Amino acid sequence: MSIFNVISLAGGLSLFLFGMRLMGDGLKQGSSETMRTAMGKVTNSPVTSFLLGMGITGLIQSSTATIVLTSGLVGAGVMTLHQSLGIILGANVGTTVTGQIIRLLDVNSDGTAWLEFFKPSTLAPLAALIGILLIMVSKNQKHNTAGSIFMGFGILFTGLLNMTAAVSPLSDSPAFTNLFVGFADRPLLGCLAGCIVAVITQSSSASVGILQALSMTGRLSLGSVYSIILGIYMGDCITTAIVCSLGAKADARRTGIVHILVNMCGLVLIPAVLYALKGLGVLGSFWSDPITSGEIANVHTVFKLGLAVVMLPFVGYLEKLSMHIVKGDKEKAGKYDDQLRMLDRALLSSPALALEEAHRVLIDCADAACANVELSMGLFTDFDLEHIQRIREEEDRIDALTDAVQGFLVKLSPNIGDGHQNNLLNYYIKCSSEFERVGDYAVNLVENAEELNNLRRKLSDDAVKELEVLNHAIQNIMDYTVSTFRTHDAALAFHIEPLEEVIDDLVAEIKQRHILRLRQQECNVETGSVYLDLLVNAERISDQCSNVGIHTMAIDLPDLSIHEHDYIHELHHGENERFNREYDELHSTFFSEMKGQSAD
Repeated sequence: MSIFNVISLAGGLSLFLFGMRLMGDGLKQGSSETMRTAMGKVTNSPVTSFLLGMGITGLIQSSTATIVLTSGLVGAGVMTLHQSLGIILGANVGTTVTGQIIRLLDVNSDGTAWLEFFKPSTLAPLAALIGILLIMVSKNQKHNTAGSIFMGFGILFTGLLNMTAAVSPLSDSPAFTNLFVGFADRPLLGCLAGCIVAVITQSSSASVGILQALSMTGRLSLGSVYSIILGIYMGDCITTAIVCSLGAKADARRTGIVHILVNMCGLVLIPAVLYALKGLGVLGSFWSDPITSGEIANVHTVFKLGLAVVMLPFVGYLEKLSMHIVKGDKEKAGKYDDQLRMLDRALLSSPALALEEAHRVLIDCADAACANVELSMGLFTDFDLEHIQRIREEEDRIDALTDAVQGFLVKLSPNIGDGHQNNLLNYYIKCSSEFERVGDYAVNLVENAEELNNLRRKLSDDAVKELEVLNHAIQNIMDYTVSTFRTHDAALAFHIEPLEEVIDDLVAEIKQRHILRLRQQECNVETGSVYLDLLVNAERISDQCSNVGIHTMAIDLPDLSIHEHDYIHELHHGENERFNREYDELHSTFFSEMKGQSAD
């Protein structure tokens, strides 16, 4: 084997690994919504979870991605450790699909035209052609994702063809033959070699694929490769366990430990069964005869499926053993611990699930901020120190949640491509800041109430009545805002802006009335200063709500965020009939309420 063969082998391996990664990333991105829905339906039945894990891994072509994602969901509290065990076993089986695809190397058309299409030499350029057309011709994100999958498939097989061509001289190499014969005699050495390859490639599918390419030399046998395959399993699960353990909760780390335990059982059970069958003569010449790419794929599938079937009844024991190995977390319980657990870094590999968990956390953040506003507005008629303490504590938690979710979204951003998911990411980052500011203005209102209390003064009866009308409008706009954010409903978001304009009008009207009372000496200057500051804070709360409404409408209309000021100008200057009609109705409602309060 010359230096040129080595270069060709290295280049083929590089193309193979890149193609597998490109195809896997495309499959994960294209099926992320399916994964999210499926994961949400997981049950306590190990068999159901097993089938789910097998199906998802077969779909995304990566057991590591499935198990890491499962670890993240366990850490986030979306599913329990017990529910995850079946998924782990299923993921082990689902990953064998890649090997079954690579077995196309064995296709022999024998001049049959339709079989020529299934040969890698035909599939590789055909898939690459379809992929590049989808990427270059269409601007649709779904088409680009499909194009990446086809391109990955084409590059994968191009790399395989280069590898098989490069290793073909090894069929006549005694050293190569002796190496694999040595693995048959020294299975621990073969296991170590497989483990090293899996750690380097970080994929059991890729590692088995390399073994399938080497099988084209005709020098590999079941006796020489079974220990390598078992080593590949261990190398893959060690890598997965390390990823699962980084900054994770105890149960999340236990999923990685269970994965290791399953494959360690395989290290004992599979050789025991193989040597028993060999001793009984069941395997016959299959043990030493040359093994093909398809037969390696079948051995890989049988090993994984057989191990899963044997281990499935014992998942309860695996769970207990993992809990014994990884002790529970000792942490002080906090009100929003569950929300913070949702932001598990293991979810970063699945953008759709990560975005959904960030959305859930931000909904809680929005609810808390709006609840604080309601409490703080009530302090002007019923000053309560317990409410003040509660508002300040909640504000600290809102700040912590906001920092956590923004940090999580920043870490997620490299995994997000262009399109709807990127729009959602930007939307959540913007809205998180808006809700945090709403919480800040609630604290400002608390300070206004404290200042009044320190002055030992109260608002006038007229001011209290005006404040009731303004508070009613503020509660309405916050209800619209939280509902809009919860549902991403652009139609619902449209109702926010007319109400925000009416609140501006109410604040302007209340200020004029207040100035008139000052002139008539119906209230004093010190109280009046606090009252004016209160009105400013209330108005700014409605401004933040307006921003959330605009951000919501811009999710699928990115240009709107660029021309936001033009859009607002158009609405506020009577250029939108729908806005005008809704504004007039709301203006009439709240100003009638204001007149009614004055009459009282």
